[in-house]
Amino acid sequence: MRILVFLLFLWPVPAVADCVVLLHGLARTEASFAIMDEVLRGRGYRVVRPGYPSTDLPIPQLAERTVPAALAACGDETVHVVAHSMGGILVRYWLRDHTPERLGRVVMLGPPNQGSQLVDELDDWQVFGLINGPAGKQLGTGPESIPRALPPVTFPLGVIAGSETINPIFSALIEGADDGKVAVRETQVAGMSAHLTLPVTHTFMMNNPLVIAQAVHFIETGGFDAEITWLDALLGDIERICLTGDCPPEPRSEPTR
Repeated sequence: MRILVFLLFLWPVPAVADCVVLLHGLARTEASFAIMDEVLRGRGYRVVRPGYPSTDLPIPQLAERTVPAALAACGDETVHVVAHSMGGILVRYWLRDHTPERLGRVVMLGPPNQGSQLVDELDDWQVFGLINGPAGKQLGTGPESIPRALPPVTFPLGVIAGSETINPIFSALIEGADDGKVAVRETQVAGMSAHLTLPVTHTFMMNNPLVIAQAVHFIETGGFDAEITWLDALLGDIERICLTGDCPPEPRSEPTR
C-alpha cells in the first residue's frame, strides 16, 4: 500500500510517540480502523484496536467493558483516542465519571453527540432494533437518548464531521448537511476544542487520507489544519487499494452507525 508509506511522511515524526486507542462504531469491527492503525504505527505510535459487541448491549455496559480496558492496555504511556460514530459516545460516557491521568487528546469521527434524527425516524422499524441492538436505540434525540444526557466534554476534543452521502434515502430524513447517517450539527458538543467538516461519508470516513491526516494533526498539535486539502487528490488511490482486496473484510450489511 504505497499510499500509506507516503502518508507517514506528511509531517516530522514526533520525538516521543504515545499510544493511540482506535474505537470503532456501531455494527462495525476493529478491522474498520486497519488503515489508520498502519499509518499511526508507521509514525511510531503504539496502537490498541479493541473490538466489542456493539449490537449486543446498551451503551453503559459497552462503555464499561471497552473503554477502561483499552486505556489500560496502553500502560504508562500517554493515551490518545480516535473514535468513530458511537465509539465516541462510549468514550464520552466513560469519561463523564473518570479522569485518566495519562489521557491525551481525543478525535471523534462522525459522532452523534446530539443524538441522531435518523435513529428517531427508523426506531419504530422492528428491523432497526434487530440489526443495531439496544445501543442503537439509545442514539436518538428523545427521552432514551444517551448522548443528549451527557454533560459537556472536559478533555481536549477534536470532531470531524462528514458532509457527503452514499445513501440519499437516509439523508432525506436528516435536516441539514449530513454524512448519510449523522447531521453535521449533531456532531458538535459543548467544550470541544475544534470542529472540522470534510467532504466524506459516514461509513468509511476513517479510511479517508484527509481524515487520517487531520486526526494525526490533532493528536500531535491539538488542532486541525484547514490547509491540508491537497490530499483529496490521493483519495482515488485509497479506493483502488481497497478494491484490490488489501482492505480488511467488513460486514456485508450496511451499518447504521
